[in-house]
Amino acid sequence: MSSSSSKGFPLLQDLASYIPDSLDLNRDAAAKEYWFGCFDRLVLKFELQAAKSQSSDPSADARAAQFREHYQEKLRQLKKANVDPNDQPLTIRTLLELNQKSLRLYGFSDPWKEQKKLENEASLKKLPARLQWLDQVDDINAKWTAIIKGVLAGNMFDWGAQAVSQILEKDAGFGLEEALERIQKRPWLVDCLEQWLERMKGPAHSCATIFTDNSGIDIVLGILPLVRELLLRKTKVLLCANTEPALNDITYEELNEVVKECCSECETINQAYHSGMLKIVGNDQNGPCLDFRNISQGAFKNICLMLLFILFLNFQNCLMPPR
Repeated sequence: MSSSSSKGFPLLQDLASYIPDSLDLNRDAAAKEYWFGCFDRLVLKFELQAAKSQSSDPSADARAAQFREHYQEKLRQLKKANVDPNDQPLTIRTLLELNQKSLRLYGFSDPWKEQKKLENEASLKKLPARLQWLDQVDDINAKWTAIIKGVLAGNMFDWGAQAVSQILEKDAGFGLEEALERIQKRPWLVDCLEQWLERMKGPAHSCATIFTDNSGIDIVLGILPLVRELLLRKTKVLLCANTEPALNDITYEELNEVVKECCSECETINQAYHSGMLKIVGNDQNGPCLDFRNISQGAFKNICLMLLFILFLNFQNCLMPPR
């Protein structure tokens, strides 16, 4: 993990002026109504997941209900509170972190733990076939495009996203191939793929940092093929994960286990992991949103490429309708 207590991600131009959130819900009435509605509905699913995660405990159902009631009451208070211009912004991150704190308050530190384990194991079984398929793509542009599309498709598997959770609940067999079919045709809303393809024809980056997101298909079938391709270019990779559990996001400890399992399936990753070319790093976060002010600097001093793969909770805007 990070070896320095000094805080603040080193690539930030100005730590003092950095704001981790792009939207203040107190300044956008329509957005506030939308997001409070989303979380008011999502908490019902979180309640079920919390109770399910401790089904052998007779108190689990009652504590899960208390969690929901507590969280919904906090939402009501935040929504009705008088707005002072000097107050801290009310953001989506605020609501997500409140959810995590509320779960922990009622004894649910990691409600998705068992589900994450099962999804990681299932995805690892499919990794060799995914890597073999990518190795059969001879054209470098086509290969990188397939890798990036795999990252986008893998990032769908986020149980904190309302639109995505509805898809996953309705279709237990929904996997990477199905997710790939849901990706919109290019150009995407934010589309820098051509610039990326051109850059990949140039010299390799010396060190890349990848901030991971979800367990299962996302990390194993989306991110690890990307990691392998960077390693093949002789780029050192820092693979970062949350220090503490949050939703179905993979944690530092879980990521270590996944990569160790992957070593038996991929010699490139195996050699890099044991030589130090691939390092697993805790990002000092205990919620589902990154705040670069809180990241220890130690492991990140010499990076020249940073990759963020984050799912916006309104991901339905980027999805095609089911075929």
